[in-house]
Amino acid sequence: MSLSDALLDLQELTERLRRDCPWDREQTARTIVPYTVEEAYEVADAALADRPEKLLDELGDLLFQVYFLALLLEEQGHGDLEQTARGIHDKLVRRHPHVFGEIEAGTAGKVRANWEQIKRANEGREGIFHDVPESLPALLFARKLQRRAAAIEFEYPDTAGALADLEDELRELKEALEAAGEPSPEAEPDPSVFEELGDVLFAAVNVARRSNVDPELALRTMARRFADRVERAEALAKGDGRDFTALPLEEQDRYFDAAKEELR
Repeated sequence: MSLSDALLDLQELTERLRRDCPWDREQTARTIVPYTVEEAYEVADAALADRPEKLLDELGDLLFQVYFLALLLEEQGHGDLEQTARGIHDKLVRRHPHVFGEIEAGTAGKVRANWEQIKRANEGREGIFHDVPESLPALLFARKLQRRAAAIEFEYPDTAGALADLEDELRELKEALEAAGEPSPEAEPDPSVFEELGDVLFAAVNVARRSNVDPELALRTMARRFADRVERAEALAKGDGRDFTALPLEEQDRYFDAAKEELR
């Protein structure tokens, strides 16, 4: 089967489901988008886990989301899958003049700078922070804003500057925490601590960006690793006939350290 046959079959299947399945008939863009976001994260998880078979499967799920949303646009007379494909084709050609035109861009940084200039000059994007979705996860929202600022060279000259800023923000957070004292459980945070912690997170995202690290994926990966280690520590304690949840912190730490070594 050719690529065109496979894509046409998927289009026909999408139309059939929309027509004949009661669940699919009821969907709107607003009800489908949460699934689209979920599928995008599952694609990311499969890629980070280096599981090609899983990635292939998850890409199919995400591709179906594209087909379904394009079909909803077609029903409303706002476009269709062909326009979607041609639109992204033309946009990519326009944004790669170093490939399809006479512009020179020998580095990835230069390519990104060209993108931002093309967006502002040729695509009607106005303002420094044009088209930054408010619905992005907070870490990605911060990185997106920082990238926009970097496009006009409003940023630290190197990673060392960003790291020094993070260290300054950590110092200010420590001062705010000392002044506020230990909070009561479930109480509202101290306003100064709230702001200083936000500054720390924003500065950490900046260090991540300068280090070519996706902060969202890095945090998700480390959070998953933490969960794996705790679950393994619990299993090790159970193997010794002990209830991990009932152990004092010192003993929990001992099992946690053993789990870290085992899973390293």
